[in-house]
Amino acid sequence: MHHHGYAWVGEKKTFDRESIRRPPGREPTASSERDVLDRYREAVAEFPVSGVPPIQTAHWLMKPPSAICGTWAEPKEAGVWLGLRLAEVAPRFASVEERDAARLGLLSEAAVERLMWGGDVSLGHYLRGTLFHSIALVTCSPNRAEPGLPCPAANGVTRGR
Repeated sequence: MHHHGYAWVGEKKTFDRESIRRPPGREPTASSERDVLDRYREAVAEFPVSGVPPIQTAHWLMKPPSAICGTWAEPKEAGVWLGLRLAEVAPRFASVEERDAARLGLLSEAAVERLMWGGDVSLGHYLRGTLFHSIALVTCSPNRAEPGLPCPAANGVTRGR
């Protein structure tokens, strides 16, 4: 078992586009409504290549390996990465309370605990302006929520960045 890290910063309106955040699913029938067909086509084209966070955290594993920001064998190492990334972006958080260093430390500690039992971690923060920050740690090989998803990395473990 290992853990992949993912991060994304982008426009909140992009994050809100549900069709690019879900895998395509079953193909609609010819009698499906036009908007259903359009959402399906958008999901087919965008979901596999988009860096926009998926709605279900485990579905990060369906994204290309280039989306992985780091991979760690130990939950503590993944938690350190999470803490460092949060500290980097915290000055831009829209909420002053969310910038608190003690709070960020608790988030990192809670992430390590969750990863230790095979869970995933997904956090999101509004940034000043119209941006949204998403960061996730996903347990891989196997993932508890989606055990059938293969590891997106060729050799399973890469360095964190």
